[in-house]
Amino acid sequence: MRKSLLIFLAITVVVFACKHEPFFTIDNELEELIGDLNRYILPDSDDYAHIPQSPVNPMTAEKVNLGKMLFFEPAFGVEAMHPEGLRTFSCGSCHIPAAGFRPGRLQGIADGGVGFGLNGEGRAKFPGYDASEIDAQGARPLSVLNVAFVSNTMWNGSFGSDGVNAGTEHRWGLADPGTAINHERLGALEGQNIEGLIVHRLLYNQELVEENGYKTFFDAAFPDLPESERYNRKAASFAISAYLRSLTTTEAPFQRWLKGDKAAMSDEQKRGAVLFFGKAGCYRCHNEPNLGSVTFHALGVEDLYENGGLKTSEADLRNLGRGGFTGKPEDMFKFRVPQLYNIGDSGPYFHGSSKQTLEEVVEYFNNGVHENTRVPNTQISAFFHPLDMNAAEMKDLTAFLRYGLRDPHLDRFMPKEIMSGMCFPNNDPLSRAQMGCD
Repeated sequence: MRKSLLIFLAITVVVFACKHEPFFTIDNELEELIGDLNRYILPDSDDYAHIPQSPVNPMTAEKVNLGKMLFFEPAFGVEAMHPEGLRTFSCGSCHIPAAGFRPGRLQGIADGGVGFGLNGEGRAKFPGYDASEIDAQGARPLSVLNVAFVSNTMWNGSFGSDGVNAGTEHRWGLADPGTAINHERLGALEGQNIEGLIVHRLLYNQELVEENGYKTFFDAAFPDLPESERYNRKAASFAISAYLRSLTTTEAPFQRWLKGDKAAMSDEQKRGAVLFFGKAGCYRCHNEPNLGSVTFHALGVEDLYENGGLKTSEADLRNLGRGGFTGKPEDMFKFRVPQLYNIGDSGPYFHGSSKQTLEEVVEYFNNGVHENTRVPNTQISAFFHPLDMNAAEMKDLTAFLRYGLRDPHLDRFMPKEIMSGMCFPNNDPLSRAQMGCD
């Protein structure tokens, strides 16, 4: 009897211990790999106290509201190259919410473009424009999501006075005349957007502001500016920059998981995240809150001119990446690490639009063999090498990138209306028909 009792007690202890010993789950594994989860939690779009911003352009609800409308407003496109392009384009022509705030095709076209399709993939050169006349850049536009966490903007990091550009003052205005604005120390976004509004043929003055119904909005956003300084490109840039800083992808499953909702991601997405922060080593470059970084790496991908890009060529300085701005041999062919949220919403990928799908991107990194023969082996990033993932692992990593990092409600960042009443983001006849504006 005594022996039976002892056996019973021993079994009870073992069972009790098994029931109460915590299991090491995939969530535990991911938490251990990430470490400080708070590091990657993005602030809410209206949490202005925690969104990085320029000290000369503090965010306010009024600025964000104005910027949201201006970003999609074609009425200020009055410096088009040809009459048929007048008032037909906006910033949103190349940064489409449904496409992850990127073009829905290999290259954005503002002035000189026609059509929209479903998510911008139907945009093409207007027949009346020569390829040299369109407003399109020699590299695929970056997403503007979570751009508040980018201290130096563009693929080459050329805009912004501080951060990685400290000590590059002698280069400001040389390779890119627009970067001379860095001397004004307004903030990377603000400076880039002032110059960008010129490049993208968008004009702001008091007459146009009043004509299109925006005066009260400029007045509310900039009450401390004298009226003589209130209705111009600088003020418009400040409003647009405030709006862009508010584009935080807080509703992505990974963000919800970081904040405690462990059911927000599927097991497949979690396995992909474990690879991202572990074996695949993606975190080594994508390590800021936006899962990007202001570091520069050469991956040896093809350039845009090789993949159907217009208004670009082998001689395009953008092909040199950071080196095209700094002029330093060690910077040649190195490009800024982009943020990854909503990356699955629209291909193609890389600065040269050389990969059409996320699967191709993951396979390229897994193979670790660069394709651009113009890029010397000595420039290739030390992080670019074979990763030895099997097919199942590549599928899991792709699932994390496509779905785990996808905020499904980017339409909340679009205005319900714009003051001109025009079709937006495009107002050319074909776009109007395709978007149901007529």
